[in-house]
Amino acid sequence: MMVWEGMAEVVIAFFLVLGAALAIVGSIGLMRMPDFFMRLHGPTKATTLGIGSMLTASFLFFLFRENTWSLHEILVTFFLFMTAPVSAHMMAKAALHIKVQRHSSGQDADHGTQERGGSTGATLNDNQVNETDVDVLHL
Repeated sequence: MMVWEGMAEVVIAFFLVLGAALAIVGSIGLMRMPDFFMRLHGPTKATTLGIGSMLTASFLFFLFRENTWSLHEILVTFFLFMTAPVSAHMMAKAALHIKVQRHSSGQDADHGTQERGGSTGATLNDNQVNETDVDVLHL
């Protein structure tokens, strides 16, 4: 029985460390990305998987420690993975609808009109939205 407890602790620790690493990567991505659309990617991918890994660790902890299924962690994980992509999609559609400017490689992240080096960066104006952006709004 001792071997299984040791293995359970290793698996739980793995999921906790993995979850913490993914959550911090997603948080750093949210902070460091230059525009809204890129910032939206970090929390919806890495952070969602990070929280999912931590909830998996919690589920396994209660499964091995108390020999019972923890319905709370299962439900939270289910709703997290169902609502995060939907909310990200809705925010992206709203940003496209109000024509949020996108970051170009020639722009400074803090000052949308400054240029770096010799590159010429351009942002989308209100009348420069391409057809694929408009098609997304009608989904």
